[in-house]
Amino acid sequence: MPAAVVPGLYVHIPFCFHKCHYCDFYSITRQTPQRMQRFVDLLLAEADLWTSHNARPTLRPRTIFFGGGTPTLLPLPDMARLIDGLDQRFDLSACAEWTIEANPATIDPEYCAMLVAHGVNRLSMGAQSFDASELAALERHHDPEDVPRGIEIARSAGLRRLNVDLIYAIPGQTLQSWMRSLESAIQLNTEHISCYGLTYEPNTPLSVRRRLGRLRAADEDLELQMLADTRRRLTDKGLPPYEISNYARPGAECQHNLLYWTGEQYVGLGPSAASHVAGWRWKNRPHLGQWENAIEAADLSAIDVEHLPPQQRAGELAMLLLRLSRGLNFADFTAASGFDAKALFAEVIERMGRQKLLDVTQASIKLTDLGLPVADSVAAEFLHAAAGAGAASDR
Repeated sequence: MPAAVVPGLYVHIPFCFHKCHYCDFYSITRQTPQRMQRFVDLLLAEADLWTSHNARPTLRPRTIFFGGGTPTLLPLPDMARLIDGLDQRFDLSACAEWTIEANPATIDPEYCAMLVAHGVNRLSMGAQSFDASELAALERHHDPEDVPRGIEIARSAGLRRLNVDLIYAIPGQTLQSWMRSLESAIQLNTEHISCYGLTYEPNTPLSVRRRLGRLRAADEDLELQMLADTRRRLTDKGLPPYEISNYARPGAECQHNLLYWTGEQYVGLGPSAASHVAGWRWKNRPHLGQWENAIEAADLSAIDVEHLPPQQRAGELAMLLLRLSRGLNFADFTAASGFDAKALFAEVIERMGRQKLLDVTQASIKLTDLGLPVADSVAAEFLHAAAGAGAASDR
């Protein structure tokens, strides 16, 4: 792998006290303190693998993100040791954003004070809904009142950069109950709100119940109305969308997620964590025991390793950039990919523009209001065009 300076670090902490029925992220329950202590030991050993070989890319994070699972389930001494250990191993002098995900029921003053003292400056709280029956439908194990309590605790500890995650199109949810949850989130006065449409990932309990006819998914027209009303309401409150599912006050966007959406490089530590460096992509084994064994053997635990052809990288970059409200800037795309988007995607841009799915200017393309609900289909057209160009160049 060529030398590279990597600006993003993701750490996957898989522990949860309960597996939510919609979640397909790798997570495990009922772990002992001893297992979690050993997990931190091995995370730091994995970090050592990235500092022990001159030929490997250099991690110099501008952003760090602890996801899960529920990272705040790590006992306080172990979380403090993990943060200190990463600080000792990597140059964090340029790190401007350090995010940790939290379940509202796990927030307490001492834990938040420790995070602030150790340099964490952003907390992302999984509220999902402020309706108790909707939380029950999702199998979320917190109460609606835990969310404002957790936000107040985080603020009192000195955390100012706060995000609240919400889910819409929950079975049984109405437009009115969704808007009540959204208003409850707005009242918390956080600088960032994420609103995700519920997805039925294969083999999750929620997906199985749907397949067996034990629940009814939200009507597509209702889901689209929820999205449209959400964008309008949050824009009116000074949190315009900067990505399909993410809203923020200007300047408060999640810088780590922007790394993903602009095709930059990142390394993931922990089981199932993904990495993208210099055109190479891989993920760690999505199994705690297998990941532990690999790290103990000084193995980077990589699976699904692939080196992306230039055209495929360009197609995926276009797909990601179109998720952003600002869209794909032609000059920036050329600088990042080496391709002229106007030439590479000429037919798609012309056709999607004619169908009013893309707003096309001399400088950029972006999704229109008509294109937004079919963003995945639009993105697939760009991937297909790039793949076709790649196949033609190989002939």
